[in-house]
Amino acid sequence: MSRRLSAPRSPSLRLEDLEDGDDLDLRESTVEGRRFADVDLSDTDLRGTTLSECDLDGIRAGELRMGGARVLETRLARLDAPVLRGSRSTWRDVILDGGRIGSAELYDSGITAVRISGCKLGFVNLRGATLNDVVFEDCRIDELDLGGARVRRAAFPGCSIGTLSLQRTELSDTDLRGTELREITGVDGLRGATIDSAQLSLLAPLLARTAGLRVED
Repeated sequence: MSRRLSAPRSPSLRLEDLEDGDDLDLRESTVEGRRFADVDLSDTDLRGTTLSECDLDGIRAGELRMGGARVLETRLARLDAPVLRGSRSTWRDVILDGGRIGSAELYDSGITAVRISGCKLGFVNLRGATLNDVVFEDCRIDELDLGGARVRRAAFPGCSIGTLSLQRTELSDTDLRGTELREITGVDGLRGATIDSAQLSLLAPLLARTAGLRVED
């Protein structure tokens, strides 16, 4: 009997009694229990910053610098950033709701209990990252690079992914059902994923080439 697929757990947020914050608050090393609306972070360096129990709605930045940052129990809504530089950052119990990111550099990051919904994403670099309990929902992703990443309990309902890179990826309880997949590199990395019968039909030629099979009628 096959083992039942484990679903990702939902983020746990308690965003009550928040104080209104301004741009100057975001220059502190630790920002906790604040609410921000329509903020421009183009000139704000968030590298190494801790955001805890915050609500940010309407975020703009030409380049969002968050390398080594810690984002905990926080909601981010309507994020518009051509470039997000967040390598080696930590994201735990986070909701990202709507927005556009051209290039998201999140390699070597730790991402736990995160839900990303309704976003348009260009290149998402999660190489070497550790993902636990992550959901991408109704997102359009041009390229998702999970090379060398460890992914446990993840799902992509309603998403379209142009290119999915899985070289040396370790997947477990990863649900790709309901995801539009156009191209996959590193097919061996699919081990540990769950797909539906329609996806299997589309992947058959690629799987055959990987296995060295010649198909003739």
